[in-house]
Amino acid sequence: MPTQPSPAQPSRAQAPIPRPLSVLHLVQPVDGGVARVVVDLVRAQTAAGLRTAVGCPLGGQLADAAREAGAQVLTWRAGRAPGPDLPAEVLGARRVIRQVRPDVLHAHSAKAGLAGRLAARGAVPTVFQPHAWSFDAVGGATAALALRWERFGVRWADRVLCVSEAERRAGEAEGIAAHWSVIRNGVDLDHFRPGDPDREADRARARTELPLPAAFLGDGPLAVCVGRLCQQKGQDILLRAWREVLGNVPEARLALVGDGPDTERLRRTAPPGVLFAGAAPDIRPWLRAADLVVLPSRWEGMALAPLEAMACGRPVLVSDVSGARESLPPGQGRLCLVPPEDPTALAKALGRLLAEPRLLAELGEQAGQHARTDFDVRRTTDAVTGLYHELLGRPRPLNQERISR
Repeated sequence: MPTQPSPAQPSRAQAPIPRPLSVLHLVQPVDGGVARVVVDLVRAQTAAGLRTAVGCPLGGQLADAAREAGAQVLTWRAGRAPGPDLPAEVLGARRVIRQVRPDVLHAHSAKAGLAGRLAARGAVPTVFQPHAWSFDAVGGATAALALRWERFGVRWADRVLCVSEAERRAGEAEGIAAHWSVIRNGVDLDHFRPGDPDREADRARARTELPLPAAFLGDGPLAVCVGRLCQQKGQDILLRAWREVLGNVPEARLALVGDGPDTERLRRTAPPGVLFAGAAPDIRPWLRAADLVVLPSRWEGMALAPLEAMACGRPVLVSDVSGARESLPPGQGRLCLVPPEDPTALAKALGRLLAEPRLLAELGEQAGQHARTDFDVRRTTDAVTGLYHELLGRPRPLNQERISR
């Protein structure tokens, strides 16, 4: 008698594969530090299996870089400043949100924070990242209105993400009653690093890679300022200080790397020995060519340029705005920090540092070690992704570090 086949054993039910976490980065501006932060996040989050989308205006560097990093990119028409187009910008943000249907909305900087929160109104878990407070960027009635909005709009942010403790304290001091997180900026330490262990050889090689005028090819010290040429970055303060620097260190040279709305006005007021280098697709040769990198900002959250310079082994001189003290190596504040909007103090610090090459070399060595210890972008991106999981009540991925409050 043939053997009857035994009944098939019921298979165990397999656990459903969880849907990848989806995040929409709503962004304006589309260049500068904000764009670089967003691209770093997109690249890391895509590699970690998240579904990323970026809603941003056309132009600038962000859209192409985000697409290359793995994000779906959607056009969101929005200007940098608030104005009569705000209702249309809010409607546009709402359309982008509906199209993406994200698990998390991450709104970057003031305009996206304004339009994104008005569009979502708490319907989507929302992270707002100021990248410096809007009320610091304006004055008078406009500043009062911006602060009033931030106090009101915080109700639609599940978390306000600051890039420095100073930025958080500034918001808290102004009465913004947020659920705060602090995750400091970081930089790609494989990308930003010294080109040669020998600092002098590294500097000389970098200068040969740049289109420098003959006057910049001598042995005189070179200060470099990297950033958008605009009121925030304070290049006008630097140019006023530079006249005094030349009186004490006449062989010193200054290069402004970047472009922006203040370019022509700054050119008209610049003293001799200043190079307007324009925007650079790769700023590393400029950082490595420098004896000192200076950023005299009027306001920041935590600027990227000093972190990038330190990762390249270069000392920095920065104004004492949010994030600056937290950026510097321990003990460098007395030499490398000046009051904002004080060209006299800036000139004195520049003259002292540029006249002492051995001191600059020592400060640069300390800066490089500090950047590699404290400002790895992988720590930053892991912490932000961990924050999303926390808001959604999902298990946090392993090996993620977070600095939060």
